[in-house]
Amino acid sequence: MQTTSLSQFNIPSPPPKTTILHRKTTSSRRLSPIFAVASTTAPPSRHQVTHSMPPEKIEIFKSLESWVSENILPLRKPVEKCWQPIEFLPDPSQGPDVFVEEVRALRQRVLGLSDEYLVMLVGNMLTEDALPTYQTFINTFDGVRDETASSPCPWAIWTRAWSAEENRHGDLLRTYLYLSGRVDMLMVEKTLQYSIGAGSDVGAENNAYMGFVYIISRASNISNTGNMARLAIKDGDPVLARICGTIAADEKRHENAYTRIIEKLLEVDPNTTMQAIASMMRKRITMPLHLMYDGQDPNLFEHFSAIFQKTRRLYISSLC
Repeated sequence: MQTTSLSQFNIPSPPPKTTILHRKTTSSRRLSPIFAVASTTAPPSRHQVTHSMPPEKIEIFKSLESWVSENILPLRKPVEKCWQPIEFLPDPSQGPDVFVEEVRALRQRVLGLSDEYLVMLVGNMLTEDALPTYQTFINTFDGVRDETASSPCPWAIWTRAWSAEENRHGDLLRTYLYLSGRVDMLMVEKTLQYSIGAGSDVGAENNAYMGFVYIISRASNISNTGNMARLAIKDGDPVLARICGTIAADEKRHENAYTRIIEKLLEVDPNTTMQAIASMMRKRITMPLHLMYDGQDPNLFEHFSAIFQKTRRLYISSLC
């Protein structure tokens, strides 16, 4: 198998200690560095402004609580009707022989996946698995935060339900990658710890208008998981394709919820909502893991983004 590295894409390679992918052979050597991790010490990307929303705007969100109950909470799925990660994975309860055979079949399927695809899949997995950052982020919004961690406020109920549904995404992708044997899970786990520790600075200012504008943009970006499903079919892993497609369906439903919120805000307070949209566009919507860092290279997010975008364009064009 040809080694994949940052230098292959005309991007400076980070120091050789950062690794993600294993070779497909039984060799103990690993691929050159191709992915970035997040730093707990990375400086904020901009001057941080907090609590920019005036009290009268907070009251608008309070007044919308009954609307949230009627129009947003129904978009939750009951737990008993939700899929769970084990439904897509080798099941250890079936006994050791069946479990081992299912793992062997999984490992055979993933042999058809390219290194570039796995880079994108690891990126999706880390974005999904950094969930604590996103729940914390929403709970900084004035007017909608969960004040007690179990608040009966409809805004808070939605945030907890959304988080519970999202939590399955990272769990499933991480376990699949772990069983595949194609990924350096120690590096992935360190990356995740760095990422959650670093947090995210998107400039929302504790402002629920700006925050929801950011979330709907993120939801649209995460819908890329649907493209990952098509690519998995092309590369010969129908189970992974079903996993990515199922996650994409969840994300679309969540995107619908946040679209409804923005549409309602445009209805009840169009001027402030448009100002929030303009403000976030000026700041540029950045991905949640924009503080990527491995303790050595401060430009790792740019390195990863360049590879991701180039590889994604090549893959998508191959499907057309």
